Amino acid sequence: MPYVNIKITNEGVTAEQKAELIKGATDLLFRVLGKNPKTTFVVIDEVDTDNWGVGGETVTVLRRREK
Repeated sequence: MPYVNIKITNEGVTAEQKAELIKGATDLLFRVLGKNPKTTFVVIDEVDTDNWGVGGETVTVLRRREK
């Protein structure tokens, strides 16, 4: 019973994109490991950019700098 946890920043990911991630992860586990899709769990956590840090800074600060 595989469990996949995908963490992404909450920057406008659509329901369709999330569905594609869930299907893709499920298909990958079936194709590579033969895992049953009916018992494969995929959870997507969307994290606020203030709560995600890279290189000592929040993603919020990094995104502002990119503009």
